[in-house]
Amino acid sequence: MPANEGTRTYDAVVVGGGHNGLVAAAYLARAGRSVLVLERLGHTGGAAVSTRPFAGVDARLSRYSYLVSLLPRKIVRDLGLDFRVRGRTISSYTPAERGGRPTGLLVGGGERRTREAFARLTGGEREYEAWQRFYAMTGRVAQRVFPTLTEPLPAREELRRRVDDEEAWRALFEEPVGVAIEERFADDLVRGVVLTDALIGTFADAHDASLAQNRCFLYHVIGGGTGAWDVPVGGMGALTDALAGAARSAGAVLATGHEAVRITTDGRTAEVGYRTADGEGVAAARHVLVNASPRELAALTGDAAPEPAEGAQLKVNMLLKRLPRLRDVAVDPREAFAGTFHIAEGYRQLATAHAQAAAGELPAAPPSEIYCHSLTDPTILGPGLAGRGYQTLTLFGLHTPARLFARDNDAVRGELLKSTLAQLDAHLAEPLADCLATDADGRPCIEAKSPLDLDRDLRLPGGNIFHRALSWPYAQDGTGRWGVETRHSNVLLCGAGAVRGGGVSGVPGHNAAMAVLEDTA
Repeated sequence: MPANEGTRTYDAVVVGGGHNGLVAAAYLARAGRSVLVLERLGHTGGAAVSTRPFAGVDARLSRYSYLVSLLPRKIVRDLGLDFRVRGRTISSYTPAERGGRPTGLLVGGGERRTREAFARLTGGEREYEAWQRFYAMTGRVAQRVFPTLTEPLPAREELRRRVDDEEAWRALFEEPVGVAIEERFADDLVRGVVLTDALIGTFADAHDASLAQNRCFLYHVIGGGTGAWDVPVGGMGALTDALAGAARSAGAVLATGHEAVRITTDGRTAEVGYRTADGEGVAAARHVLVNASPRELAALTGDAAPEPAEGAQLKVNMLLKRLPRLRDVAVDPREAFAGTFHIAEGYRQLATAHAQAAAGELPAAPPSEIYCHSLTDPTILGPGLAGRGYQTLTLFGLHTPARLFARDNDAVRGELLKSTLAQLDAHLAEPLADCLATDADGRPCIEAKSPLDLDRDLRLPGGNIFHRALSWPYAQDGTGRWGVETRHSNVLLCGAGAVRGGGVSGVPGHNAAMAVLEDTA
């Protein structure tokens, strides 16, 4: 769409071509609305993209977001998306050392194997039975809460009635999740494995009074009504490519290389000013949907900036010539890395790492988790790599808030990567470095992204992958009917910072589209 061609008018302008913006555009275009998507980068997809990060290497990695749980099948069906996910037969593996001997906890592969793995680690049945009871409880909550994400926001008491389980409501919605974990589990490693779902991209302690950890935990256990985290076939870019295709085929205009710079509105009509390499332009619309953070929304509208957000993770992408051997010879690496491989994530280790980071220090034993996409979906590897046994590894580090990188992002990132991999090496029978592939220039195939890198590259505020603290999935003062409303009646927030945003879900995009269609019915 060339700049300087005069103002063109659309029913809706979507600012940002990430997955939520594309969901909104596809719904609105299929409903017969004229839609323009303005995307700053040269491609759509936002953080949900597949790229070849290593020079001359035919491996398409999910560079930023990497697993799918919160995407409702309703959206896939409604939009006719050619997009599939595959389940992981192994949920997780957590290595440990007990009595001077390497061991670990393998969850998955069937009920018998999981029960035996718990007994092997803990010496009895108690922890496994507690695990079964706890996740049966979260499973019931998931079945009742997940369908509400694409409905108008329920009131708090309405959602409580739908949950219909006072024990679960207290454990997940009212008390710090650390209370529930400590009441139910005794083993430190088991406690840590449970807690990790409360800390993904969330810098909080198990007993944080804000309950930020509870909100994070809730979204991680309700996905799909089961809490399962699945592998996107073809990488995460397969989803956003399918969404872009659905939006285009329905008539939406997707304009990449178009950076929105301002939004003006009188509540009935709006104009979006944008910049391209060739100049500037203006698009007018009845509604504007902003698929960006609350910080970017405020900058565009001239409103007061929200409270600063902060990310707290290290994202590492790797390509290996082979999977490393484990010190725990009872577990096949192809199983250990197929699920979530927990590193330095015992309960006390997580508390220590949080306390050290809160004091302004890098954690001495940085906690992280790894999984191998290519074990479940080898299509992301070129035939030559797959045939030679190459594998990808994705690592997500916890408790590394953006503030720690402020003094020297490159130096701190390098220091943190080294110490994080050292924690992994402690459980391997060979150094990970010996397994890394090299690119066309002979460099090891490994890249790391700090929160500051994500802010710079994707404009995630403070590198926060959720754009701001996650919200409860119920109505509160000022949240509006769908959780996407802003103080401007015809400007909607459809990014991860909307109520019920966060993760690769498409939920804010769906809900913003529904709000527009209700308003123009």
